[in-house]
Amino acid sequence: MAPFLNSKAPHVNGIISGILIMTIGLMSIKSGESSEMPSTFGRIQSNCRKHSAFITEYGGVGDGVTSNTEAFQSAVDNLSQLAAEDGGAVLIVPAGRWLTGSFNLTSHFTLYLDEDAVLLASQDESEWPALPPLPSYGRGRDAPSGRVASLIFGTDLTDVVITGANGTIDGQGDYWWNKFKKGELQLTRPYLIELMFSDHVQIFNLTLLNSPSWNVHPVYCSNVIIKGLTILAPTNSPNTDGINPDSCTNVRIEDCFIVSGDDCIAVKSGWDEYGIQFGMPTQQLLIRRITCISPDSATIALGSEMSGGIRDVRAEDITAIHTESGVRIKTAPGRGAYVRDIFVRRMNLQTMKYVFWMTGNYGSHPDDGYDPRALPIIDGINYSDVTAENVTMAANLAGIDGDKFTGICISNVSIALAEKAKKVQWNCTDIQGVTSNVTPPACNLLPEGDADCPFPDDRLPIEDVQLKTCPSFIRSTDSTPNKFQM
Repeated sequence: MAPFLNSKAPHVNGIISGILIMTIGLMSIKSGESSEMPSTFGRIQSNCRKHSAFITEYGGVGDGVTSNTEAFQSAVDNLSQLAAEDGGAVLIVPAGRWLTGSFNLTSHFTLYLDEDAVLLASQDESEWPALPPLPSYGRGRDAPSGRVASLIFGTDLTDVVITGANGTIDGQGDYWWNKFKKGELQLTRPYLIELMFSDHVQIFNLTLLNSPSWNVHPVYCSNVIIKGLTILAPTNSPNTDGINPDSCTNVRIEDCFIVSGDDCIAVKSGWDEYGIQFGMPTQQLLIRRITCISPDSATIALGSEMSGGIRDVRAEDITAIHTESGVRIKTAPGRGAYVRDIFVRRMNLQTMKYVFWMTGNYGSHPDDGYDPRALPIIDGINYSDVTAENVTMAANLAGIDGDKFTGICISNVSIALAEKAKKVQWNCTDIQGVTSNVTPPACNLLPEGDADCPFPDDRLPIEDVQLKTCPSFIRSTDSTPNKFQM
């Protein structure tokens, strides 16, 4: 497990190692190098996709050395001809180590990774196309001129599934992290998975390792389910956010385990004047049953790029261990828009710098074209039923001068302090709200009352969407795969 840890923090390593052993013992680094199709594979059950093919049928070689970029793109292009026919097709990646650069997906399509399959991201930059900046960002995040396409990419798609039997996608991110740290990047680093302007997206039952930057980035998407992901990166790796829903509607994120060098989940919607102009919020977002380890970042971050707005976010049953903060709101003058109607309940936190954190001076602007008079509205922020132990500081809540963060409600919170806790436990400026049954007591700007902070009773539409599970392969003695037929 050593590659995922921060060698500069041995006390963190011990905590993370124990959690990894207990929680994800079933996950192991895949090391098979066979390019042969396993003889135990039979046909996929008919209620998955009617048509199926193996990457080996398109010249794929799973030896960890041969580039498979052309094989993957050829397979997807061929299978795309079945996009609207009988539910589309599935591309199966069997056991092996499949080196590849960036490739695009298609609609009505499933990418399925066997439990012993590893997609290895190529470190040959010629296999990574350049893309223009996202319209809601106006520039790349690492460099102004643009960005590198994600390893698995797609745009304007419908009905896309990326899944497997806990197969692995390894971004081999150290190549990109080193370039970032040396200031050598001409373009923003790639993500592992990015889908744009797409509807009915499902990503589940996978292990993601060592992403060059963000791991999973649905942007301008709707009806998205992200479930059962194990996401691992060194805790000192730069910007390796786990899951970043960005200007998306109707999203469900659940049952994920994330060790990260940045925010485990970062909710976004565009950057300053570009996000304001694009005007697409993230809304109707459900986050539940998430475990996070990130010593220098948040379990869930709202922002800082939130200039299209963030609203109706529901998070529950959240666990964080040795993480900088629980839920953090990050914004600044120039962001505009809003973060409103946020509901969080049942957080269990262990060894935290902050339990509650709101930052109104985050800064970090794309260029000098932002309007400092574009002030964000932060309103209707609700936290309830929080237990935290070994905490340095209960809350650091800083609104904006002349632009208070309002409607803050915090109830039923028990915080046990660390041995070297701060003397002042609640630092509050430019905020307004109430608390109830909170220990240690909150600041004067959050007076004690009898508030019972709300959590919505209605169901979001995404809660009633079922996973498109591709059933496990039928094990048989028939070594002949179900060949793709036109």
